Amino acid sequence: MSAPRVAVVGGGISGLAAAHRLRRLLGPRAEITVVEQAERLGGKLRTAEVGGRAYDVGAEAFLHRRPEATGLITELGLADGLVHPTAARASVHAAGDTRPIPGHTLMGVPASVDAVREVLSHEGLRRVAAEPDLPPIRLDGADVSVGALLRERFGPEVGDRLVGPLLGGVYAGRTEVLGLRATMPQLARALDSGVGSLLAAAATAVPAPPRPGVARPPVFGTLRDGLSTVVDRLADAAEIRLGLPVRALVRREHGWRLEIGSAAAPAHLDVDGVVLAVPAPAARKLLADVAPAASRRYGEVELASMAVVALALPPGTELPERSGVLLAEDERAADGVPFTAKAFTFSSRKWAHLAGEPVLVRGSVGRHGEAHLVQRDDDELVAAVRHDLRELTGVTARPIDTAVTRWGGGLPQYGVGHLDLVRDIEDAVAALPGLAVAGATLHGVGIPACIATGDAAAARVATHVLGDVR
Repeated sequence: MSAPRVAVVGGGISGLAAAHRLRRLLGPRAEITVVEQAERLGGKLRTAEVGGRAYDVGAEAFLHRRPEATGLITELGLADGLVHPTAARASVHAAGDTRPIPGHTLMGVPASVDAVREVLSHEGLRRVAAEPDLPPIRLDGADVSVGALLRERFGPEVGDRLVGPLLGGVYAGRTEVLGLRATMPQLARALDSGVGSLLAAAATAVPAPPRPGVARPPVFGTLRDGLSTVVDRLADAAEIRLGLPVRALVRREHGWRLEIGSAAAPAHLDVDGVVLAVPAPAARKLLADVAPAASRRYGEVELASMAVVALALPPGTELPERSGVLLAEDERAADGVPFTAKAFTFSSRKWAHLAGEPVLVRGSVGRHGEAHLVQRDDDELVAAVRHDLRELTGVTARPIDTAVTRWGGGLPQYGVGHLDLVRDIEDAVAALPGLAVAGATLHGVGIPACIATGDAAAARVATHVLGDVR
């Protein structure tokens, strides 16, 4: 039997997870090649040295309740480095005030009036209390924008002050663009089951409080030495080729051909199977000839650009007793200047392993339609984020070190009808033996969801390749 040959296009967490799973499925003789256009692996997983500390300047954590990330970390022998957040609570800045994010909500959608009593105005609370008396919600299988549904049922405040900041933190998106079924599937399922009230639907989806004396399991996790340790370990599964764009994907009688490198002097890589784990624009281009229906659907995905501004502040800098703060859209500082940041993470409060010296803070910049903010030069972006930090917390200390990391078009927007879009993509690709897709465009932007798409793509390609090479 000849050795299987597989290419993975894209060296982010989805592609590297796929390469790792392919190695497990195809064995040590398989030739697995990861081709990445950038000069580094990891995509949005990036650990940098900031103020002499290993600090994640991309994704900083993963959802611990999903099994994929924790399972992969254990499989890679990194479980000893797994850590969870402290008990510090997050907050939201809206309507000119900063308050703790209320409990008993589902991504900000209240499960009771009392849950949001400290965040909404008297009129906002009245609208929430009256929502169950409105005509029952009937989706009939359709999707709706989160913002439109919230505004219709609750008025403007729940979306503006709670759901908008929370979804903005996850997707860098806006509630008017994001679709309910892809971003809040639990809520959609409750409404599909016949629950006619948004308040009641949230109540059915919010996890029950733990029994007395029983600790609630941690929601998030990360690695003490940074998430790039996962990237480094996964890279051992394949031959890595960096700095090489894949220019074309060609179907051959037996397998696939990748055209890589420069247009003037292209090289070719012939393989039995391919996993495409690239952002939507690259997938659209590569699939244009071999899967035009999938290509068209990838072309419909809108993108948001974002940046992370990491600040190492002098020892002794006092941060609020919170894990961070999310900012509502269109908020302004007391001096009238619009806030640039959409969120701050007070990392030295949120993570025990980052407590001490220096004091670490990261500001996130960029929502859908705000690419111009991310395009500022480093000094201007740092100055704007420091202004926001001062206005929100009173911290004026000059950083001893900074790092600015950008992702242009880095976050796909899960718009209305996103699940139908993804089904069309996967159905079109499924007709092509030995080809599979993975990545944040599909079933979630978080690390566990990306790993899941990489695992699924690897299983599909391995099944084809093993049968074909025999």
